[in-house]
Amino acid sequence: MKVVITGFFPETAKDRIRGSFPRAWDVKIVLPDEAEQELTDADVLIPEHIRIDEGILQKAPKLKLVQTGAGYDNVDVNACTRHGVQVCNAAGVNANAVAEHVMALILCWYKNILKLDKFLKADSDEGELNYLGAELSDKTIGLVGFGHVGKKVAEYGNAFHMKVLVYSHRPTDAAGTEQRDLDSLLRDSDIVSLHVPLNESTRHMINADVFSKMKSDAVLVNTSRGGVIDEPQLLQALEKGLIGGACLDVFEEEPLRRDHPFRRMENVIVTPHTAGLPDGVKYHKKRYAFFVKNIERVMKGETPECRINLLK
Repeated sequence: MKVVITGFFPETAKDRIRGSFPRAWDVKIVLPDEAEQELTDADVLIPEHIRIDEGILQKAPKLKLVQTGAGYDNVDVNACTRHGVQVCNAAGVNANAVAEHVMALILCWYKNILKLDKFLKADSDEGELNYLGAELSDKTIGLVGFGHVGKKVAEYGNAFHMKVLVYSHRPTDAAGTEQRDLDSLLRDSDIVSLHVPLNESTRHMINADVFSKMKSDAVLVNTSRGGVIDEPQLLQALEKGLIGGACLDVFEEEPLRRDHPFRRMENVIVTPHTAGLPDGVKYHKKRYAFFVKNIERVMKGETPECRINLLK
């Protein structure tokens, strides 16, 4: 059994990842541009920072499974189906972790955690302290998308006595929520949190038109996919004060380049796509345990969980 994992991983993460798989398996963790040479005899591919398309699949004749995390926007599912390759994601496996990260960002924003920590560590005079914050109680959070993560965030929002609005293409009557059209959600929300997959209908759905409809002190939270937001238009909205700020875990180009303005802006909190990786750098124990069980299902000819395509 050969499993190829592509991405950018520090050595400590590689050790933890390898330790998650059975010892008898051949687990190769390689950089994206090194993948092709390992795929010639690979049974399973877990891809990050690489596009799985016809060209890649032609070089992987033994491949049986492409296993992704929650998102699979980097996988040409139709091409995989033509090549007889099962595609599965891990929907919901990291829902708790991501939802907790959403709340952590929101708390950092309203409780000024980063600013206050920096202030005290700089030995500043407390007489010079100046900040604005708020309680979460009675704030309104608008959830754009209501899948596994969105539902968890709604639960946490209710626990903080927040009003929870939901925009979703599917009707919902979840307790403690109110379903809205997008415009009214944007108009009434203090926090707008994004929980949609990246596809052609959602790419850049959060743009200048959206920012013009949000409250001037509203905060935008994104832990879904960077491409959902038109970043240049978000940058303009932040610079002009059209919205209050943004808490971002994902970006259109990752890793976030070192000279990106988001890194320097006072009204932006950024984390490096770690919302779903609570157990350490580039590692989530629950995620890899799911991967192992799903791979075993495929290799036994059983129906895997979270399958995206149906093979003949």
